Amino acid sequence: QVQLVESGGGLVQAGGSLRLSCEASGRTFSLNARGWFRQAPGKEREFVAGISPNGVWKNYADSVKGRFTISTDNAKNTAYLQMNSLIPEDTAVYYCAARNSAMPTTIQSSWDYWGQGTQVSVSS
Repeated sequence: QVQLVESGGGLVQAGGSLRLSCEASGRTFSLNARGWFRQAPGKEREFVAGISPNGVWKNYADSVKGRFTISTDNAKNTAYLQMNSLIPEDTAVYYCAARNSAMPTTIQSSWDYWGQGTQVSVSS
C-alpha cells in the first residue's frame, strides 16, 4: 500500500521559514514526479510546485516563485518544500503528491498519489 506522509507544518510568523517533508512508503518514486499543492480556507486546492525525478525540471506557482524551493532525496524516497519569506496568504493545508509519470503537471487530476496534508499557518 502506497502512502505519502507529510510533516513539518506549524505556526510561524510572517517572514519566517518552514521545511515540509513528504516521505513515501510502499513503493519507490525515484523515477516519478513529485509535487506540492495547498488549500486555503474557503478556496480550492491549488498547485504550488513540481519536480521531475532527476530534479532538472521544476515548476512553481507564480505566488511562491523566489520564496519556495522543491527538492527530493531519492535515497530517502522523500520530497521537500523549503518555504522562506512566508506571508499570511501562504496559510493553508499543504498536500504532497506523486505521479506514475516523470513529468510534473499543475493539473490535480493527473497526480496519482496524495498525502493527508499538513497545516501551515502564518501570522502577521
